[in-house]
Amino acid sequence: MFGRYFKAEERLKETMRKVLVVIDMQKDFIDGSLGTKEAQAIVGNVVKKIKTYDTKDVYATRDTHQENYLETSEGKKLPVEHCIEGTEGWELNAEVAAAIGDAVIVNKPTFGSIVLADLLQEENDREELEIELVGLCTDICVVSNALLLKAAMPEISISVDASCCAGVTPESHEAALTTMQMCQITVTNHGK
Repeated sequence: MFGRYFKAEERLKETMRKVLVVIDMQKDFIDGSLGTKEAQAIVGNVVKKIKTYDTKDVYATRDTHQENYLETSEGKKLPVEHCIEGTEGWELNAEVAAAIGDAVIVNKPTFGSIVLADLLQEENDREELEIELVGLCTDICVVSNALLLKAAMPEISISVDASCCAGVTPESHEAALTTMQMCQITVTNHGK
């Protein structure tokens, strides 16, 4: 009897639609105004990960600021112009852009995207999802979106691939991974 239950549960997991969310893999965060060697190092991993998904199951975000960025609350706390809409730094990394093809791209004016959470919640209402996140920065936008998604859909499986993420610093990357684990988000490939 229990064997049949576990087999049914396995089949249910197999039928869940798996989606990938690629967070802010933009030039300014990789090799631009806020770029780091850690961000540059994950580009290949992110591209490989994207290629394991059908582009209909890939969503990407772009941090999107305007010319008045330095006058905003964020700009006053982080006075480095970045991801100004229409600039080269705002664009997705060329390798990442090629890999995602015609995936859905959500422009977001702040760390977490309520629009993305609403979009994925609508998708989940139609067909149960399993969500995986990758991208930049682990300790700002990745953690913000992971927690928003978990709050919006507490019963679905949400994971973050640590080998496809980088933080502002290695220490803050680790702290964000710990925070997500404490909030029942699965962290995979940690330490790779």
